[in-house]
Amino acid sequence: MSRLDSMLRRLAAQRDGLNWAAERIAGMEGDVVDLGLGNGRTYDHLREILPDRRIWVIDRVLQCHPSCTPPQADFLQGEAEPMLERLAEKGARIALAHYDFGFGIKEEDVAEAARLSPLIARVMVPGGYLVSGQPLVGFRQIPGPDTIAPDRYLFYRA
Repeated sequence: MSRLDSMLRRLAAQRDGLNWAAERIAGMEGDVVDLGLGNGRTYDHLREILPDRRIWVIDRVLQCHPSCTPPQADFLQGEAEPMLERLAEKGARIALAHYDFGFGIKEEDVAEAARLSPLIARVMVPGGYLVSGQPLVGFRQIPGPDTIAPDRYLFYRA
């Protein structure tokens, strides 16, 4: 598979997975967190499909497209560990988390996701959903939408 085809498959899986999870948190209390803003495409999609939810965003730097800049009060800039701690200290309760951190080196990405998993667990509401491009630990893995290959995106319940 070409890298272009792989990217298209990843983006479609991301969109379908977020739409699927957004439907499942209807009626559930809690905010949303986008872990890894990047250029803001996912954040933009989340605010479109979940317009009534507060969407927290964590990333090292703010370098998104200007139309996708989160409100300053919802953007936690810095390394993930202290930003997740800050989110927990604020009392945030998360119904849906999207995990999209990564260096592009599989071993490092998997290790970082495992290291951050307990911190993510601290802010999740019981039964909340996690949509992730990396394996997370300490959560119950569940099947996602039928349209997504099992190895393309991962789905969890808190």
